[in-house]
Amino acid sequence: MPPPVTTPAAQRAPAPPSDAPSASPSTEWHTLTAEATITTLHSDVQNGLAMAEVTRRLAEYGENVLVASTKRGPLRMLLAQFTDIMVLVLLAAAAVTAVVGDPEDIVAILAIVVLNATLGFVQEYRADKAMTALGAMAAATARVRRDGAEQTVQPQALVPGDIVLLEAGTVVPADLRLLEVSQLNVEEAALTGESLPVHKSLAPQTDPLASLGDRRAMVYKGTNIASGHGLGVIVATGMQTELGRIAALLTENPRVRTPLQQRMAKLGKWLAIIVLVVCVTIFVAGLIRGVPVALMFMTAVSLAVAAIPEALPAVVTVSLALGARRMVQQHALVRRLPAVETLGSVTYICTDKTGTLTENRMRVDAVRTATNEPGERLSHDVPLPDAPLTFAEAVTLCTDVQQSADGTLTGDPTETALVRWSAEQGVDAPALHGKWPRMAEVAFSSERARMTTVHRMTAGAYRVACTKGAPERVIPACTRMWHLGALVPINAAQALAHANAMAASGLRVLAIAMKRDEQTDTAPIEPLEEHQVLLALVGLLDPPRAEARDAVATCHAAGIRVVMITGDHPATARAIASRLGLLADGAGEQEVLTGTALQALDDQALQARVEHTRVYARVTPEDKMRIVSALQARGEYVAMTGDGVNDAPAIKRANIGIAMGRGGTDVAREASDMVLMDDNFATIVVAVREGRRIYDNIRRFVRFVLSTNAGEICTLFAAPLFGLPLPLLPIHILWMNLITDGLPGLTLSAEPAEVGIMQRPPRPPQESIVSHGLWQHAVRVGLLMAALALGTQAWALRTGHGHWQTMTFTVLTVSQLAHISAIRSERTSLFRLGLTSNPWLLLAVATSLGLQLAIIYVPMLNTVFRTAPLSFGELLICLLASSVVFVAVELEKLLIRRRDVQADPGSHPK
Repeated sequence: MPPPVTTPAAQRAPAPPSDAPSASPSTEWHTLTAEATITTLHSDVQNGLAMAEVTRRLAEYGENVLVASTKRGPLRMLLAQFTDIMVLVLLAAAAVTAVVGDPEDIVAILAIVVLNATLGFVQEYRADKAMTALGAMAAATARVRRDGAEQTVQPQALVPGDIVLLEAGTVVPADLRLLEVSQLNVEEAALTGESLPVHKSLAPQTDPLASLGDRRAMVYKGTNIASGHGLGVIVATGMQTELGRIAALLTENPRVRTPLQQRMAKLGKWLAIIVLVVCVTIFVAGLIRGVPVALMFMTAVSLAVAAIPEALPAVVTVSLALGARRMVQQHALVRRLPAVETLGSVTYICTDKTGTLTENRMRVDAVRTATNEPGERLSHDVPLPDAPLTFAEAVTLCTDVQQSADGTLTGDPTETALVRWSAEQGVDAPALHGKWPRMAEVAFSSERARMTTVHRMTAGAYRVACTKGAPERVIPACTRMWHLGALVPINAAQALAHANAMAASGLRVLAIAMKRDEQTDTAPIEPLEEHQVLLALVGLLDPPRAEARDAVATCHAAGIRVVMITGDHPATARAIASRLGLLADGAGEQEVLTGTALQALDDQALQARVEHTRVYARVTPEDKMRIVSALQARGEYVAMTGDGVNDAPAIKRANIGIAMGRGGTDVAREASDMVLMDDNFATIVVAVREGRRIYDNIRRFVRFVLSTNAGEICTLFAAPLFGLPLPLLPIHILWMNLITDGLPGLTLSAEPAEVGIMQRPPRPPQESIVSHGLWQHAVRVGLLMAALALGTQAWALRTGHGHWQTMTFTVLTVSQLAHISAIRSERTSLFRLGLTSNPWLLLAVATSLGLQLAIIYVPMLNTVFRTAPLSFGELLICLLASSVVFVAVELEKLLIRRRDVQADPGSHPK
């Protein structure tokens, strides 16, 4: 059985005074009448609460503020940055290096540790500002009735039972049950995802489980009064409000470690264990062979320092920082560096609809006559019956939109969309209103669900009424309709069916009608709303962004599933999803799941449903978190995009949270890992591509550093087994660690993206960073390097070359430079990539080779590095031996390409 539905805390009744009957702790305020609410709260509409009662309730319920959970102080945040496994390994390496006595290495390692700790501290400190942003949404002041008089008070002093006056332009200070309304419209997009202002009424909801967007008799803390005015009684304050519930979700919801952080932690643990075992083994083996204890200890310690890839955190940091910089140029601002790479692992993108996939601006999508004739539309410039007006002009007259001198339109979003459409048809609104001045009007109300304006042409003998409103209210008042260019008796049932079909496709449908008479301006208006002519049905929609459909298709090609999660109406959500390609024709199992249906599912049932569901409608912040958690429980890596307060908890819970920079709220941005500065869903595709490129480059460095370290370890480990003297001195090991792992390794972060990077599926989240043959490659190449180095050493000793140690040292160093040149791609040949496609790496390899030659041929450096000048023949042998590594890796890539062709004969080797 599904778990019982928990009543939202924001809807629970505060405890009444001790001398009053107890109210239910689970009162659903939206289901009560205004009178019942006042009675339950022991308040008074006309006089409000007495000040003595306000003081008592303030002591009982606390201030109307959002309370942050106990936070870690800056010092604890900073110290927490040193608990990462790779950081601990590096600190251990620094301690060991202190024994060797090489201050340069100690400084380098500690600098890397401090850099990473600083970045982590700054990111965490910024992320904890979400509660501050939530608090900033509070109203500045509130007007209330207390002791029989109106007062202006600070919002934190409000208590349940206070009577609050609402007017256009104010922020709702607490959760209220409405008592009086007059054309009251509230912007709730940040809280519910509803794209249009919600028209409020006093009628209670019969469904106790109705979503916030459907509770028309309620207004909520942090939302904005768009127009009209009203009166309400406070039912919840502070953390008991809907906004408070979101604040609680933010503070209780821990961040999820990124895939890269998990993979690097695992790699660090294995490296620490392997290096410890190998170094102890080499130390013991050296003692058994009679090597002096001091020299063997120094060698083992040097090998331990060299084997730990201390450049790895630096390479990761530089790769992420460069990627973040590139993404800023593409309008994506990264707030947490690890999030850059996380995008490459994302398997699901859960996106809000309003303002993310859509333009967040209503537009006229369809204008049709009230018939079901295929393709029949009403031309905007056809003169209407009974008046020298066009349809577009009639639509413009029946609005209250104001147009400034610069053409800016202000007013209701729906009416603004109608006027904007009419302007596109060539209607000059100011001139039209001058020609047809408004003589009277009947305003829109929730009971009438329509609006009528009355106009008379200057010095005209008749007046014209233009009406717009809900089809179910306008059509029954019409006796004729416009059909195929003529007036015919109306078929009301057919017209309503057509309007319902348009609404089912996700459009907001308005019926437009008109009538004329020869009465005077003082004549009653009511007759003008009877026996009208139905002109057309207008369908409006917040349209998808032009680039969003292509972005969704690119995500699908990259193996990423896109899911829409919205607080909007299911029909609207389905319509937008179909246009974007989220729902296939005949969606089948890819159904639209509503918040009510979702709440009836337990966690296990929801995990089964999320695999096929692509659209969620009328969902709450808790629902969004459950969806993200259900996907994560299935092993998916989830990106959550959004712009509203209601999106913030899920944004923080997701593996990567993405907020909107232009239209988004501060709360959503502070909870996010990345901000889209252009509010464009298509920017996510660019970010995913960059994330995959960065991860590929980090893998290249891991491939490189594991191979080179394996070569050094195998060389030192195998030399005693073959009866060879110690091939390398400690300073040689540290030198290779510096000039190969350092500068050349860092330049791998500049490697461009592989061809087809967005045509491959996402990496499995559980996949190791050394998977797909990486560790096998490292072992093979490490053994090859060791064989070449020891082979050179054995040959030099046998032939009497006194520079055998310098030759062994040079073979290992140059082999590593040859290897990094060959692994720029896992399958594409370097000759196809081109030497200059990564000029920074080419420069780094050339510089490292020059430095190696310098310590061989500069006399002063010979003393420092215990080297000797090599003859031309000796150097040539070293270079030829080292080139074997390059040839071997290129042959390995050739075999990979041939294997791919055999697996897919249609592909072409590169």
